Amino acid sequence: MSWGSSVGMGMTPAPRVEPAGIALLDEPEQWFAAYTTPRHEKAVVRQLGVRHVESFLPLYTSLRRYKNGCQVAIEQPLFPGYVFVHVQRRHAVKVLQAPGVVSIVGSGKGPAALPAREIETLRVELPRRSYEPHPYLAAGDRVRIVEGPLAGMAGVLVRRKNHCRVVLSLELIQQSVAVEIGLNEIEPFRN
Repeated sequence: MSWGSSVGMGMTPAPRVEPAGIALLDEPEQWFAAYTTPRHEKAVVRQLGVRHVESFLPLYTSLRRYKNGCQVAIEQPLFPGYVFVHVQRRHAVKVLQAPGVVSIVGSGKGPAALPAREIETLRVELPRRSYEPHPYLAAGDRVRIVEGPLAGMAGVLVRRKNHCRVVLSLELIQQSVAVEIGLNEIEPFRN
């Protein structure tokens, strides 16, 4: 059964059963990512609160400039389309019944739990730092340098830690150079 398909049908997943036939009622709560309809993340958090479901929606502040010159600070979701929920797997249906929730991220076998440490780190560390969304990058992706003296050059992202290492290739002479560069200085390469 798809976890997103039971909304509105009144279906609930069967509880997990131990070999002795005892339902796992003391199952621990885990963090899951709930996928929402576009631009409904804040409304979903309110609906989950009514249902007594713990949720986490990291927000960042951006400035929006209107045509008349006014600037307004707007809080927007750091991960558009997603709200993190803390529930027992068997209570996932409570999340799916909230208006605006499309599905819970997972495989065909059910929702996939997120590492609790990652969510707790986000909850504790984000308020202490300056942050904003950034396109997802993985080692092997082609990237373009957008700031600094190498701006405009394209290469391949080799690793990400405190700094990124981008391999720039000069095809004419068939030579490459690996350059340490800040994550804020690159973007995904688009043709």
